[in-house]
Amino acid sequence: MGDGNVVPMTTVGFIGTGNMASAIVKGIVADGIVAAADVLLVDRSRDKAVALAESVGGAQVLDSAAEIAQRADLTVIAVKPNVVASVLPELGTIVAERGSAIVSIAAGLTLARLTELAGADAAIVRVMPNVNATVGASMSALTGNEFVTEAQRSAALDVFGAVGRVIELDEKQFSAFTAIAGSSPAFTFVYIDALARAAVAAGMPKAVATEAAAQAVLGSAKLLLESGTHPWELADIVSSPGGTTVAGLLKLEDEGFFAAVVAGVKATIDRDQELGKA
Repeated sequence: MGDGNVVPMTTVGFIGTGNMASAIVKGIVADGIVAAADVLLVDRSRDKAVALAESVGGAQVLDSAAEIAQRADLTVIAVKPNVVASVLPELGTIVAERGSAIVSIAAGLTLARLTELAGADAAIVRVMPNVNATVGASMSALTGNEFVTEAQRSAALDVFGAVGRVIELDEKQFSAFTAIAGSSPAFTFVYIDALARAAVAAGMPKAVATEAAAQAVLGSAKLLLESGTHPWELADIVSSPGGTTVAGLLKLEDEGFFAAVVAGVKATIDRDQELGKA
């Protein structure tokens, strides 16, 4: 990343105000990273942008993506990957000339592709957050091209740290990260539902079963992160000799649970890399 000097971040702009952008906006305002009045918004649906602006106490709604780039220190492109190609080209020169930075949260679009679309020596940060940003519990990864300064990198870390955990990661590992952190919430939701449905089959009400399964997953993740213990070691602690847990684990293995998880991750990685070549 670059070593140049830029004006300290005072404004953050968002192109797109969907669920992810809304979560980030609410997070950075709540954490005091940026004042509401210094958050700039634009969306094809002006009503959506206005609603978000009002919900955080007075963000500014602008008329175009170019206007965002002309005023923001950090411009977050929060649109679908297929829309980025129509948005980014008009922003690259503006950002490069101002010494500001662009942040992309689009899956599959590499720094090389984003820089190509920008058409200028613009500072570009690539971030992969996940849906849990909506409850302040995202797991995000961040990397940047050679034009990103230390100040811009730090600002991006602050922004995404407001909605969960964030790490810096070599871009060559982004496809794997997308699978195990970006897509895995969907896998986890399905796993929780499978647990609950199995309990329903045993006579438990669905709402009770879903709450119990979700809390068990939440607590297990918390224990793993806070204890620093290897996952299999924790599994062994729960598994008494000849008991119920080990019987269930062995049946999961017999039914291909572990192989299915690995195959799902690989399929996600493969698709992410295909998107990067599109």
